[in-house]
Amino acid sequence: MAIETVHQSDPRYNTLAKGKNARFPASRADGAARIELCDNAADVAEALQRAVNDGLRPTVRSGGHCYEDFVYGNPGGAILDLSMFMDTTPLAGSPRYRVASGAQLGAVYSDFFKRYNVTLPGGSCTSVAAGGHISGGGYGLLSRLHGLVSDWLIAVDILTIDANGKVIPRRIDRKHDPELFRACCGAGGGNFGIITNYFFEELPAPPQEVITANISFAWADMTPERFESILSTYGHYWETRGKDPDTWGLFAIMGLTHRSAGHLGISIQFCNPDGTCKDLGVLNEFIALFAPCGPVQTTPETMAITGGEKALHHAPAAACWGQQMMSRHLWLDANVRTGGGGGAGGEQRGKYKSTYRKRNFTRAEIECLYKHMTTVLPGLDLSRASILIDSYGGAINKKELATTTAMPQRQSILKMQFMTFWNSKDEDTAHLEWAREFFRDLYSGPDVDTKYKGTPYWSNLYEGCYINYPDNDMLAYSFWPQLYYGDQGLVPFLQKVKRRYDPNNIFHHSMSIRA
Repeated sequence: MAIETVHQSDPRYNTLAKGKNARFPASRADGAARIELCDNAADVAEALQRAVNDGLRPTVRSGGHCYEDFVYGNPGGAILDLSMFMDTTPLAGSPRYRVASGAQLGAVYSDFFKRYNVTLPGGSCTSVAAGGHISGGGYGLLSRLHGLVSDWLIAVDILTIDANGKVIPRRIDRKHDPELFRACCGAGGGNFGIITNYFFEELPAPPQEVITANISFAWADMTPERFESILSTYGHYWETRGKDPDTWGLFAIMGLTHRSAGHLGISIQFCNPDGTCKDLGVLNEFIALFAPCGPVQTTPETMAITGGEKALHHAPAAACWGQQMMSRHLWLDANVRTGGGGGAGGEQRGKYKSTYRKRNFTRAEIECLYKHMTTVLPGLDLSRASILIDSYGGAINKKELATTTAMPQRQSILKMQFMTFWNSKDEDTAHLEWAREFFRDLYSGPDVDTKYKGTPYWSNLYEGCYINYPDNDMLAYSFWPQLYYGDQGLVPFLQKVKRRYDPNNIFHHSMSIRA
């Protein structure tokens, strides 16, 4: 059975009953009746069967990073905690590489590097666990070079529940339950069952080294014209030059912070497609594009540099910016950092939204972004509000993968994550309304079809939203499933899978697949 059951009377309950977003559960009354701590796949199966037998709704935590209340708002239910199920050792008769659902990405990167000299092209937040990340089509700094993590999946172990309430363990792949397997390659967690193990037969080798660099622009001397120049330059690169295969080792994140934060900037990781940094031409070309955008504030390098690494001055871009620096790192040191454990105990409250972009920003969008990122509202601290604009595309945009996985967004060049954070429950309404109004305004301009006003619905500009960045506000639109899964037949496909493998809708949350 599960290694231990934590009830509300247990002194550990208050910590274990919440994740990284302190908004959830909204109150103690909304919390689960019990938390099952699971150490292996057998524990998970036993705990799940007990929950079903007891008539309790099961929700699942691997890393605790879910952006909405899909796990913790479970009154009287059971949370199955897989955060201690972190094994990455191979199983007999199984594909070569195995990742248990509770394994945190940083530990997986380190283990796979040391044991096999391979890696996953996964996320940069190393305390995120494999469970929801992979099933929702997780991506990261190596995804332009190697695709999404789910693109490399070859099999999964999953627990489903039949019409009679019996837990059914399944090893699924492209020959065994192939439709369910496809659904597990991107449709997101909490839909069809509980995935306990992910399997891979081939994985990419990690880079031998990477270059990291930071460009920072001060808000103090920012003008609307300069702001437009920065965003247009960034977007234009990924729409044009960034599609060329020799650039796929370049990954950048524009941190578009609120004016009250003082600076906005671009973080960069680079390697050549062969995993070396012998030729910095692509990197220097990208950096030099921003020289006409005005003076640059140097951002101190925060990564620890270990023995054998050295700082490297820009050339030729340094001539434009004087003190701008970049650093060379061994890949593992640059990508494995200390992260939180277990997915419990968060104190920060947050709201998130997302957009896939196929094209550069329009003038109307840039004006809207500038307006909201410089707005001042009495009593509202927006210094922790930002938009992360990630480079996308590259190996991700192989069209055939749209039909073999459940990730249809295969034409985008940028992925945007809207975020705002605060600490007090009393501030919830103000922050949520600011985020909602911003998003509605941004997607109500002249380039948006009036039928889909307020959303980045699929068009020549957008490819909807990212299911791993779920946003309950989208439920206000009847077409919200298409926002996440497109309008080319994936939604009815997923509904068919749901009817077959979860006929009693045991696994559900506010944005789960609805049969």
